[in-house]
This record gives sequence, structure tokens and C-alpha cells, in this order.
Amino acid sequence: MDALLTALLGCLLGEIGDKSQLLVLALAARYNRNGAVIAGIVAAAIANAAISATAGAWIGPMLGVDARLLFLALAALFLGVGLLWRVSPPDTLDGWPTGPFLTTALGLFILGFGDGPQFLILGIATRTAEPWLAGIGGAIGVIVALVPVVLLRAQLLTMVPVRAIRMSGGGLLLLIGAGLALTATGLL
Repeated sequence: MDALLTALLGCLLGEIGDKSQLLVLALAARYNRNGAVIAGIVAAAIANAAISATAGAWIGPMLGVDARLLFLALAALFLGVGLLWRVSPPDTLDGWPTGPFLTTALGLFILGFGDGPQFLILGIATRTAEPWLAGIGGAIGVIVALVPVVLLRAQLLTMVPVRAIRMSGGGLLLLIGAGLALTATGLL
């Protein structure tokens, strides 16, 4: 259960104010078809989380206990740095000839591939004996972060203190990642 909650909260935090939210905002405003955009979000989140959880289940048994912990530490550090990094607006996919579902699903899948939340799911899945819980939690976290943007549009981004959340979350993840890394290397 720890894998599910950690992935859920980490991915939710990692998506706040990130490129994915900005892309979803642009697509929701352009298409004005909430159901199709939300379905695309769910499809992309599940696909990225499934890839990460599967890779973690495959890599985990090849690593020792300390190496798995160090891998998770690096994932937390990577996500923490990503939260502190300035977010540039993504390409809004205006030239794509696909409809709202496929544009959202493919756009978010490509944008999220190798992003901090996906790497966090991979790190948690590598560390835990239940990688599928990390995948489920991560997918839920991404969905919970993106669906309100579709429903509330720009109002959500003005109501939520995005910068404060990103700065404090990034600092917290850097501390957690550093603590995990020190523990994994035997320095703590």
C-alpha cells in the first residue's frame, strides 16, 4: 500500500503546474469536449504508468537492496529538481489532424514519457515487491492532477498557489531523495 500512496502523492505533486497541465488546458480550451480530453488523459496516464511499473518489475530483481533504494533516491531527486525548474509552455499540437481524444492521449503520452512522475513510478516499482501498486497510484495521481484543469480551465491555475506548491514540493523531494541516497550508500 505504501507504493500506491507514495506514487499517487508524488505524481500528483509532480504534475502541479507542469507542462502536462498547460497542454491539457490548451487542448480543453481548443476542443471544448471535456469527455474526450479526459478519456485521453486517462489513456495516456495508464499507458505511461504501465510502462514504468513493468520496467520497474523487470529491473528490480536485477538490483541489490541498496541499489534499488539508490534508484528510488535518484527518482525523487530528479522529480524535485524538475519541480524547481522553470516550466516552459509546451507545443499546443495545433497542427495535429487528430481529434480531441487521440491528440490528448498521444500528446500527453509523448510529453510524459521520461518525465519526473514516470521516473518516480519506475523508482517505486523497482524498490517495492508490488510494482503494479506503484503503477496504479501513479496513474491515479496524474489523472487527479489533470482532470480538474479540464473541468475548471484557467480558474484552477489562478486559485491554486502553483509556484509555492512547486517550490516547497521540490525542496521536500530533494531532502527525501538526499536522505534516501545517504542511506543507500551507507553514509547515514
